[in-house]
Amino acid sequence: MYALTRLGRVAVAAGAALVLVTGLSSSAQAATGPFDYVSVTHGELTLENPDNGVCFLLTGGALRADNDTNTRATLYAEPGDCESQVVGTLQPGMARNFEGGTLPRAVQFG
Repeated sequence: MYALTRLGRVAVAAGAALVLVTGLSSSAQAATGPFDYVSVTHGELTLENPDNGVCFLLTGGALRADNDTNTRATLYAEPGDCESQVVGTLQPGMARNFEGGTLPRAVQFG
């Protein structure tokens, strides 16, 4: 009986470890493909395979953005602040010009 109890504990511990490892690996997924934008101050720039859920600064603001990733990109008004005003959302394969309006200064994928 003791052997079965011990085996059960080992199985539970192994299962918990598997859940932790799988959960951690899925939370660090990245969008696949490039996100290109034209910066006011730096010209053409690219984020290659950006991590989902991370807030990326769009240096100088984006006059144009091309989302060639496989993940939705949400664009924000404040530099590096992905909780500020949403300027737009680009689905995979979409592009948009922002000249004449509020320029996006941050982007988050996922």
